[in-house]
Amino acid sequence: MRRLIASCGLVLGIAGCVTPSIPMPPPDPARMNFSVTGGPDSTAVFEYPAEENYADAVVYVFNRDLGEGIIVTARPDGSVGPTNPVAASIGDQIVVSFQLDEQTVSRCIRLQDGPQDPNVYCGP
Repeated sequence: MRRLIASCGLVLGIAGCVTPSIPMPPPDPARMNFSVTGGPDSTAVFEYPAEENYADAVVYVFNRDLGEGIIVTARPDGSVGPTNPVAASIGDQIVVSFQLDEQTVSRCIRLQDGPQDPNVYCGP
């Protein structure tokens, strides 16, 4: 019986040492900056300021409406860009994703020039 109690205590002690990972926050639209150039071949260049949670993340900037996008790597401080241009027009649905080994966070916005509106998301 004592052996069983000691075994259970050892198992609980080991299990208690496992630290759960803290989920990454999704990208904040107000911190996303897009420089949009108009015209028939309109494009947008993406920038995001330093955010330690996104250090060295793979970053996807995907235009849902056109089915096109770009992939870049965040800097060691988590900042991104300015990226190469992605085909996009004002009002397009743009998904920005940050991917680390075991976590991916995304946010979809309706494109506007400059900082993005945190209250305008993708949808019909």
